[in-house]
Amino acid sequence: MSDFVRVLATLRQVRGLSPFFALDVGRPEPGTTAGEGWQPGSALLDGSALPGTLKAIGERYLTGEARVAASLFFLSYTARLLCPTVAAHAVGGVAPDIRPGNVWWQYGADGLRVRVAEPVAGVGIAESLEPVVEAIRDVVPVARGLLWGNAASSIAGALRTVGRSGVASADDCLALGARLLGDPPLRGCGDFIPFPGEVVFRRRSCCLYYRLDGGGTCGDCPLPAR
Repeated sequence: MSDFVRVLATLRQVRGLSPFFALDVGRPEPGTTAGEGWQPGSALLDGSALPGTLKAIGERYLTGEARVAASLFFLSYTARLLCPTVAAHAVGGVAPDIRPGNVWWQYGADGLRVRVAEPVAGVGIAESLEPVVEAIRDVVPVARGLLWGNAASSIAGALRTVGRSGVASADDCLALGARLLGDPPLRGCGDFIPFPGEVVFRRRSCCLYYRLDGGGTCGDCPLPAR
């Protein structure tokens, strides 16, 4: 069986876990309503789309802090791409290529949407996300540790859902989490907290959600509850 077929089979297997695990495949159809607003991942890297997108996020969440908007963007970006990627590892399938060159994305009234252009096998998570981290930091001076903490939080959240679904045991999810977070720049972003039959994670940085009006601290935040 080719990787092409195995990636598609894996994505079909995990997409029912929650909407965050449903990753569509294929380039958006140009010139159609369904294809409107989609941009290639290269638009993230060359700086042509990020400033406007971060401004839209700031306006949506009523914040003038660019670093908060940048964090919210990357938190959503990693959640949408890492949930199916992590689940693919958990079921022993083939994870998709989520490097920017194989990603299409759209930010609109429904928030951030992503899809992959081709169902091809991916590389490591850090290698896939590093160009986007640096592109964001070229636009907004947000801490690298904060952004990688967002990625670690997305990985842990995906593992928690996988464990609760019964697709894999909590112990298997914790072992996978230790492996995925075992190397820089993800190493040291947080810790798994022992709890029977559950995946519990505490990150070492804050995503800044509490900076929003009406916002509070997340379940894995190291700050006191607000």
